[in-house]
Amino acid sequence: MISVFIVLDTNVFVSALINPNGKLASILRWFVMGELRLFLDGRILFEYQEVLNRPKFKFDPARVAITLSYIRSHARFVVAPKIDMPFADEKDEMFFEVAKFTGATLVTGNVKHYPNDPLIKTVQDI
Repeated sequence: MISVFIVLDTNVFVSALINPNGKLASILRWFVMGELRLFLDGRILFEYQEVLNRPKFKFDPARVAITLSYIRSHARFVVAPKIDMPFADEKDEMFFEVAKFTGATLVTGNVKHYPNDPLIKTVQDI
């Protein structure tokens, strides 16, 4: 039974792909093995796609396509309501909105970007 529910900030997702043997990559392995459930919405998937296809990362486009296809097939998509709260970077809002709506842990490398909330964790916290 899946008991861990997460939302992955893009920085964690990208870092996991950059270093497939690192701690962050463990999160993706747990997702693939069915040990956790990933929640997202269309905005998050679009950001993943946009960032992973940036030339500076030099990811293989075929690998990016396979990764995103797997996420489309296995993640839980939701439509989270808007939260009226100011964020320094408006792109951080979507991750927080999905986490609050689903009760999932938001895993990020930048906890300072988010309000003080028990759902916000770093990889070291989980």
